Amino acid sequence: MNIVGVDLGGTNYAVGLVDENGKILARIDGETKVHEGPDAVVERLASSIMSLSEGKSVLAVGIGSPGSIDHLTGTVKFSPNFPGWTDFPLGEKIEKLTSLKVFVENDANAYALGERTFGVAKGLDHVVCLTLGTGIGGGVITHGVLLRGSTGIGAELGHMNVMPNGPKCGCGARGCLEALASATAIKNFVKDGFERHKDSSLFRNKSAEAVTPKDVFDHAKKGDQFALEIFNIVVDALAAAVGSLINIFNPQIVVLGGGMANAGEFLLAPIEERVKNYVLPTMLGTYRIALSRLGKDAGILGAASIVYERLGKK
Repeated sequence: MNIVGVDLGGTNYAVGLVDENGKILARIDGETKVHEGPDAVVERLASSIMSLSEGKSVLAVGIGSPGSIDHLTGTVKFSPNFPGWTDFPLGEKIEKLTSLKVFVENDANAYALGERTFGVAKGLDHVVCLTLGTGIGGGVITHGVLLRGSTGIGAELGHMNVMPNGPKCGCGARGCLEALASATAIKNFVKDGFERHKDSSLFRNKSAEAVTPKDVFDHAKKGDQFALEIFNIVVDALAAAVGSLINIFNPQIVVLGGGMANAGEFLLAPIEERVKNYVLPTMLGTYRIALSRLGKDAGILGAASIVYERLGKK
Protein backbone atom coordinates (compact mmCIF):
# COMPACT_ATOMS: atom_id res chain seq x y z
CA MET A 1 0.00 0.00 0.00
CA ASN A 2 1.22 3.52 -0.77
CA ILE A 3 2.24 6.20 1.71
CA VAL A 4 2.35 9.97 1.29
CA GLY A 5 5.56 11.51 2.59
CA VAL A 6 5.78 15.25 3.30
CA ASP A 7 9.14 16.97 3.62
CA LEU A 8 8.30 20.31 5.25
CA GLY A 9 10.99 22.98 5.13
CA GLY A 10 11.11 26.65 6.04
CA THR A 11 11.49 27.69 2.40
CA ASN A 12 10.19 24.78 0.34
CA TYR A 13 8.17 21.62 0.80
CA ALA A 14 7.95 18.36 -1.13
CA VAL A 15 5.11 15.83 -1.09
CA GLY A 16 5.55 12.39 -2.60
CA LEU A 17 3.49 9.26 -3.16
CA VAL A 18 5.76 6.39 -2.13
CA ASP A 19 5.31 2.67 -2.72
CA GLU A 20 6.49 -0.03 -0.32
CA ASN A 21 9.80 -0.39 -2.16
CA GLY A 22 10.69 3.26 -1.68
CA LYS A 23 9.88 4.31 -5.24
CA ILE A 24 8.42 7.79 -5.50
CA LEU A 25 5.51 7.38 -7.90
CA ALA A 26 4.65 11.09 -8.06
CA ARG A 27 5.68 14.24 -6.28
CA ILE A 28 4.69 17.87 -5.85
CA ASP A 29 7.19 20.56 -4.86
CA GLY A 30 6.30 24.05 -3.76
CA GLU A 31 7.15 27.09 -1.69
CA THR A 32 6.16 26.86 1.97
CA LYS A 33 5.42 30.61 2.27
CA VAL A 34 5.61 30.56 6.04
CA HIS A 35 4.86 34.29 6.14
CA GLU A 36 1.26 33.57 5.12
CA GLY A 37 0.63 31.84 8.45
CA PRO A 38 0.28 28.22 9.59
CA ASP A 39 -3.26 27.66 8.32
CA ALA A 40 -2.33 28.74 4.80
CA VAL A 41 0.64 26.34 4.83
CA VAL A 42 -1.58 23.52 6.08
CA GLU A 43 -4.10 24.13 3.30
CA ARG A 44 -1.31 24.07 0.72
CA LEU A 45 0.07 20.79 2.08
CA ALA A 46 -3.37 19.22 2.32
CA SER A 47 -4.15 20.18 -1.29
CA SER A 48 -0.93 18.50 -2.48
CA ILE A 49 -1.63 15.40 -0.39
CA MET A 50 -5.16 15.05 -1.76
CA SER A 51 -3.98 15.62 -5.32
CA LEU A 52 -1.45 12.77 -5.05
CA SER A 53 -3.72 10.40 -3.14
CA GLU A 54 -6.85 10.81 -5.27
CA GLY A 55 -7.93 7.41 -6.57
CA LYS A 56 -4.98 5.71 -4.85
CA SER A 57 -4.84 3.33 -1.91
CA VAL A 58 -2.99 5.24 0.83
CA LEU A 59 -2.09 3.76 4.21
CA ALA A 60 -1.25 7.06 5.95
CA VAL A 61 0.68 10.34 5.70
CA GLY A 62 4.07 10.97 7.29
CA ILE A 63 5.34 14.52 7.83
CA GLY A 64 8.93 15.42 8.64
CA SER A 65 8.91 18.86 10.22
CA PRO A 66 11.71 20.97 11.65
CA GLY A 67 11.52 21.90 15.32
CA SER A 68 10.48 20.28 18.57
CA ILE A 69 7.69 17.83 17.81
CA ASP A 70 5.26 16.04 20.08
CA HIS A 71 5.22 12.87 18.02
CA LEU A 72 2.32 11.38 19.99
CA THR A 73 -0.10 14.18 19.09
CA GLY A 74 1.49 15.47 15.87
CA THR A 75 1.97 18.91 17.44
CA VAL A 76 4.76 21.32 16.52
CA LYS A 77 5.74 22.54 19.98
CA PHE A 78 8.25 25.09 18.66
CA SER A 79 10.09 25.68 15.40
CA PRO A 80 12.39 28.73 15.13
CA ASN A 81 11.85 29.21 11.38
CA PHE A 82 8.05 28.90 11.64
CA PRO A 83 6.68 32.00 13.42
CA GLY A 84 3.34 31.39 15.09
CA TRP A 85 3.67 27.60 15.10
CA THR A 86 4.07 27.24 18.88
CA ASP A 87 1.95 24.28 20.04
CA PHE A 88 0.48 24.08 16.55
CA PRO A 89 -1.59 20.88 15.94
CA LEU A 90 -0.17 20.13 12.48
CA GLY A 91 -1.17 16.47 12.35
CA GLU A 92 -4.72 17.08 13.55
CA LYS A 93 -5.34 19.84 11.01
CA ILE A 94 -4.00 17.79 8.08
CA GLU A 95 -6.13 14.82 9.17
CA LYS A 96 -9.29 16.96 9.17
CA LEU A 97 -8.62 18.27 5.67
CA THR A 98 -7.54 14.99 4.06
CA SER A 99 -9.42 12.33 6.08
CA LEU A 100 -6.14 10.39 6.21
CA LYS A 101 -4.20 9.23 9.26
CA VAL A 102 -1.21 11.55 9.81
CA PHE A 103 2.02 11.02 11.75
CA VAL A 104 4.44 13.89 12.43
CA GLU A 105 8.09 13.59 13.42
CA ASN A 106 11.13 15.84 13.68
CA ASP A 107 12.74 16.01 10.23
CA ALA A 108 16.17 14.79 11.37
CA ASN A 109 14.58 11.80 13.10
CA ALA A 110 12.63 11.15 9.91
CA TYR A 111 15.90 11.24 7.96
CA ALA A 112 17.37 8.56 10.23
CA LEU A 113 14.28 6.39 9.75
CA GLY A 114 14.52 6.87 5.99
CA GLU A 115 18.13 5.74 5.91
CA ARG A 116 17.26 2.61 7.89
CA THR A 117 14.19 1.82 5.79
CA PHE A 118 15.39 2.68 2.28
CA GLY A 119 18.97 3.94 2.44
CA VAL A 120 22.54 2.93 3.12
CA ALA A 121 21.61 1.77 6.66
CA LYS A 122 18.77 -0.47 5.43
CA GLY A 123 17.99 -3.24 7.89
CA LEU A 124 20.56 -2.18 10.51
CA ASP A 125 19.51 -1.79 14.14
CA HIS A 126 22.22 0.59 15.40
CA VAL A 127 22.41 3.76 13.30
CA VAL A 128 23.56 7.34 13.81
CA CYS A 129 22.74 9.97 11.18
CA LEU A 130 23.93 13.55 10.75
CA THR A 131 22.40 16.00 8.27
CA LEU A 132 24.91 18.63 7.20
CA GLY A 133 23.16 21.69 5.87
CA THR A 134 22.32 25.23 6.98
CA GLY A 135 22.35 23.71 10.46
CA ILE A 136 23.20 20.21 11.63
CA GLY A 137 20.51 17.76 12.62
CA GLY A 138 20.79 14.23 13.89
CA GLY A 139 18.95 11.03 14.54
CA VAL A 140 19.83 7.89 16.48
CA ILE A 141 18.38 4.40 16.16
CA THR A 142 19.46 1.86 18.77
CA HIS A 143 18.27 -1.74 18.97
CA GLY A 144 15.98 -0.87 16.08
CA VAL A 145 14.21 1.87 18.04
CA LEU A 146 14.32 5.60 17.31
CA LEU A 147 15.83 7.39 20.30
CA ARG A 148 13.67 10.36 21.27
CA GLY A 149 14.48 11.01 24.93
CA SER A 150 12.20 11.62 27.90
CA THR A 151 10.20 14.44 26.31
CA GLY A 152 10.53 13.35 22.69
CA ILE A 153 12.99 16.02 21.58
CA GLY A 154 16.34 14.31 22.16
CA ALA A 155 19.21 13.55 19.76
CA GLU A 156 20.01 17.20 19.00
CA LEU A 157 23.41 16.04 17.77
CA GLY A 158 24.25 19.34 16.11
CA HIS A 159 24.47 20.92 19.55
CA MET A 160 27.00 18.60 21.11
CA ASN A 161 30.05 20.59 22.19
CA VAL A 162 33.21 19.89 20.21
CA MET A 163 35.17 23.03 21.12
CA PRO A 164 34.70 24.55 24.60
CA ASN A 165 34.51 28.35 24.32
CA GLY A 166 34.46 28.03 20.52
CA PRO A 167 32.35 30.08 18.08
CA LYS A 168 28.90 31.10 19.27
CA CYS A 169 26.08 28.95 17.97
CA GLY A 170 22.60 30.10 16.99
CA CYS A 171 21.30 28.25 20.05
CA GLY A 172 23.27 30.63 22.31
CA ALA A 173 25.96 28.18 23.43
CA ARG A 174 29.58 28.14 22.25
CA GLY A 175 31.49 25.43 20.44
CA CYS A 176 28.54 23.39 19.16
CA LEU A 177 29.15 21.14 16.16
CA GLU A 178 26.69 23.32 14.24
CA ALA A 179 28.80 26.41 14.97
CA LEU A 180 31.87 24.75 13.44
CA ALA A 181 30.75 22.43 10.67
CA SER A 182 27.45 23.64 9.19
CA ALA A 183 27.01 25.65 5.99
CA THR A 184 26.24 28.65 8.18
CA ALA A 185 29.49 28.17 10.10
CA ILE A 186 31.50 27.97 6.89
CA LYS A 187 29.97 31.20 5.60
CA ASN A 188 30.78 32.87 8.94
CA PHE A 189 34.40 31.70 8.76
CA VAL A 190 34.67 33.12 5.24
CA LYS A 191 33.32 36.53 6.26
CA ASP A 192 35.40 36.67 9.43
CA GLY A 193 38.61 35.83 7.55
CA PHE A 194 38.14 38.08 4.55
CA GLU A 195 40.39 40.92 5.77
CA ARG A 196 43.23 38.49 6.59
CA HIS A 197 42.91 36.48 3.37
CA LYS A 198 41.98 38.96 0.65
CA ASP A 199 44.45 37.24 -1.67
CA SER A 200 42.59 33.91 -1.40
CA SER A 201 41.31 32.51 -4.69
CA LEU A 202 37.90 32.37 -3.00
CA PHE A 203 37.57 36.12 -3.51
CA ARG A 204 38.92 36.33 -7.05
CA ASN A 205 35.48 36.62 -8.63
CA LYS A 206 33.19 36.76 -5.61
CA SER A 207 32.49 38.84 -2.56
CA ALA A 208 32.79 37.20 0.85
CA GLU A 209 28.98 37.16 1.14
CA ALA A 210 28.64 35.25 -2.15
CA VAL A 211 31.08 32.44 -1.30
CA THR A 212 29.32 29.11 -0.69
CA PRO A 213 30.46 25.99 1.19
CA LYS A 214 30.83 24.29 -2.20
CA ASP A 215 33.20 27.07 -3.25
CA VAL A 216 35.26 26.51 -0.09
CA PHE A 217 35.51 22.75 -0.74
CA ASP A 218 36.32 23.26 -4.44
CA HIS A 219 39.11 25.74 -3.66
CA ALA A 220 40.42 23.56 -0.84
CA LYS A 221 40.80 20.76 -3.39
CA LYS A 222 42.95 23.11 -5.46
CA GLY A 223 45.16 23.92 -2.47
CA ASP A 224 43.96 27.40 -1.51
CA GLN A 225 45.33 27.92 2.00
CA PHE A 226 42.38 29.84 3.44
CA ALA A 227 39.89 27.34 2.02
CA LEU A 228 41.98 24.50 3.44
CA GLU A 229 42.07 26.22 6.83
CA ILE A 230 38.26 26.31 6.93
CA PHE A 231 37.95 22.79 5.53
CA ASN A 232 40.20 21.42 8.27
CA ILE A 233 38.14 23.13 10.99
CA VAL A 234 35.03 21.46 9.56
CA VAL A 235 36.64 18.03 9.27
CA ASP A 236 38.16 18.18 12.77
CA ALA A 237 34.82 19.13 14.30
CA LEU A 238 32.96 16.38 12.46
CA ALA A 239 35.61 13.80 13.32
CA ALA A 240 35.45 14.72 17.02
CA ALA A 241 31.65 14.58 16.98
CA VAL A 242 31.45 11.30 15.06
CA GLY A 243 34.10 9.76 17.31
CA SER A 244 32.13 10.71 20.42
CA LEU A 245 28.90 9.37 18.91
CA ILE A 246 30.62 6.08 18.13
CA ASN A 247 31.90 5.82 21.71
CA ILE A 248 28.45 6.61 23.12
CA PHE A 249 26.16 4.59 20.85
CA ASN A 250 28.41 1.88 19.37
CA PRO A 251 26.59 2.10 16.01
CA GLN A 252 27.02 -0.22 13.06
CA ILE A 253 27.02 2.80 10.77
CA VAL A 254 27.23 6.59 10.87
CA VAL A 255 25.49 8.18 7.89
CA LEU A 256 26.32 11.69 6.68
CA GLY A 257 23.69 13.42 4.56
CA GLY A 258 22.46 16.87 3.65
CA GLY A 259 23.74 19.31 1.07
CA MET A 260 27.32 19.44 2.32
CA ALA A 261 27.67 15.66 1.99
CA ASN A 262 27.67 16.27 -1.77
CA ALA A 263 31.40 16.92 -1.33
CA GLY A 264 31.66 13.14 -1.37
CA GLU A 265 34.93 11.33 -0.73
CA PHE A 266 36.82 14.60 -0.39
CA LEU A 267 34.95 15.17 2.87
CA LEU A 268 34.43 11.55 3.89
CA ALA A 269 38.00 10.26 3.60
CA PRO A 270 39.66 12.69 6.07
CA ILE A 271 36.78 12.27 8.52
CA GLU A 272 37.25 8.50 8.44
CA GLU A 273 40.97 8.91 9.12
CA ARG A 274 40.70 11.51 11.90
CA VAL A 275 37.86 9.72 13.68
CA LYS A 276 40.42 7.11 14.69
CA ASN A 277 41.97 9.72 17.00
CA TYR A 278 38.72 9.99 18.98
CA VAL A 279 37.35 6.45 19.29
CA LEU A 280 38.27 3.90 21.91
CA PRO A 281 40.64 1.19 20.65
CA THR A 282 37.93 -1.39 21.27
CA MET A 283 35.63 0.51 18.88
CA LEU A 284 37.98 0.38 15.91
CA GLY A 285 36.59 -1.88 13.22
CA THR A 286 33.10 -2.00 14.73
CA TYR A 287 31.56 0.76 12.57
CA ARG A 288 31.57 2.30 9.14
CA ILE A 289 30.97 5.86 8.05
CA ALA A 290 29.00 6.35 4.85
CA LEU A 291 27.43 9.04 2.72
CA SER A 292 23.69 9.03 2.17
CA ARG A 293 22.59 7.86 -1.26
CA LEU A 294 19.00 9.10 -1.01
CA GLY A 295 19.86 12.55 -2.39
CA LYS A 296 16.95 14.91 -3.08
CA ASP A 297 14.48 12.14 -2.16
CA ALA A 298 15.76 11.82 1.43
CA GLY A 299 13.10 14.10 2.93
CA ILE A 300 10.14 12.40 1.28
CA LEU A 301 11.42 8.88 1.97
CA GLY A 302 12.21 9.80 5.56
CA ALA A 303 8.69 11.14 6.03
CA ALA A 304 7.21 7.98 4.52
CA SER A 305 9.33 5.91 6.89
CA ILE A 306 7.63 7.59 9.86
CA VAL A 307 4.46 5.69 8.96
CA TYR A 308 6.27 2.36 8.84
CA GLU A 309 7.88 3.07 12.21
CA ARG A 310 4.59 4.01 13.90
CA LEU A 311 2.60 1.15 12.47
CA GLY A 312 5.38 -1.44 12.78
CA LYS A 313 5.16 -2.31 9.09
CA LYS A 314 8.91 -2.62 8.40
